[in-house]
Amino acid sequence: MPAKKNIRKNIIIMGAAGRDFHDFNVYWKNQPNYRVVAFTAAQIPDIAGRVYPRQLSGPAYPKGIPIMAESEITDLIRKHKVDEVALAYSDLNHLDVMHKAAIVNAAGADFRLMGWRQTMIKSRKPVIAICAVRTGCGKSQTTRKVCEYLKALGKKVAVIRHPMPYGDLTKQICQRFAKLEDMDLHKCTIEEREEYEPHITAGNILYAGVDYGEILRRAEAEADVVVWDGGNNDLPFYQPDLHIVVTDPHRPGHELAYYPGETNLRMADVVIINKVDTADADKVLAVERNIRAANPKAKIIRAASPVTVSDPAAVKGKRVLVVEDGPTLTHGEMRYGAGHVAARRYGARKIVDARPYAVGSIKATFAKYTHITDILPAMGYGDKQMADLRKTIDTTPCDLVIVGTPIDLTRLLKINKPSVRVTYDLREAGGGLRACVAKAAAR
Repeated sequence: MPAKKNIRKNIIIMGAAGRDFHDFNVYWKNQPNYRVVAFTAAQIPDIAGRVYPRQLSGPAYPKGIPIMAESEITDLIRKHKVDEVALAYSDLNHLDVMHKAAIVNAAGADFRLMGWRQTMIKSRKPVIAICAVRTGCGKSQTTRKVCEYLKALGKKVAVIRHPMPYGDLTKQICQRFAKLEDMDLHKCTIEEREEYEPHITAGNILYAGVDYGEILRRAEAEADVVVWDGGNNDLPFYQPDLHIVVTDPHRPGHELAYYPGETNLRMADVVIINKVDTADADKVLAVERNIRAANPKAKIIRAASPVTVSDPAAVKGKRVLVVEDGPTLTHGEMRYGAGHVAARRYGARKIVDARPYAVGSIKATFAKYTHITDILPAMGYGDKQMADLRKTIDTTPCDLVIVGTPIDLTRLLKINKPSVRVTYDLREAGGGLRACVAKAAAR
């Protein structure tokens, strides 16, 4: 009998505008026996309905690839006779992952999780990756501390940030940030600015975008060491020489209960137990036990993220509105952040609940994430949402706004109330991270 002709399989990449595009670029784009019929989008508002452009998708996709809402996945599987669905986004409870698998399998398709060998790019330069087991563990301050150590060694550093391409993808293929004005040039959202601004302020060159092969080539040309600044609890896009993973004792047990955070934990060379200055001692020990059980070879380092306020006296006795980092509260599922800690520590009379005064997309955010109560998530994925955030702040009755976001929010939003800013940096409790960084940089 003649050999059967290879049959091209149809696939959907289930994503959230980041990991999904990377996996396509480095793997699926070059698989002749697969055809990607669609991306689906979740987690981030208003990112469905776009097209992954032909400039990125390549000649096999002359019309690009549609990006549809994840809620349409069953219909898409049936319409396109899809054979496989590959999950390609992060910070999902293990149970939620299996619910998605059940939906996909019930529609007749296979459900797939990609391993790191298919998706990590090897660099010519040393790579230090900072990842986490959940959103909001403290990757940002850890990354800044690693960069500080590297620069003290005389190394030129390029930070590459996990993607957040929520705008025009053709204009976000490879972005370089060296000064604050570059964020205006690239029309960055609040979420992007929260990650980029602290690096720029610290004097770090930062790259982000969509094509992480091109981004790596650009970064290698001007740096001795590449630092991967991860997003959510996703895996690195580059093969690391040192893999640092941050855990959060305010959420003990989450390090073993979320995808792909547990994978990060099991792969880590160094695991940081962060926030030991504000977490209960028994919760710190619970996280440490889980780390040792999952990855007994990892080096464990305890660290604090002390909270400071620009004007502590301004907080005492005041009715305050606390504005916190949006993703940490939403899909990160935290009930409070640095701003809330500062309000309690510095003697605020009352933390005002913004929910009765929320408008538009902010009101919808509170309705979706019901665990958020007396804090306001700084959602800002576009101009409309930023306007809703500003109006919510303006109409909430309070004496003072405590800004617990990683950026100076008042640079973007002109609010009608006095405000103070909260900052936080990593401090090692026992040491050891500097030596690990130095060893990796010397590769």
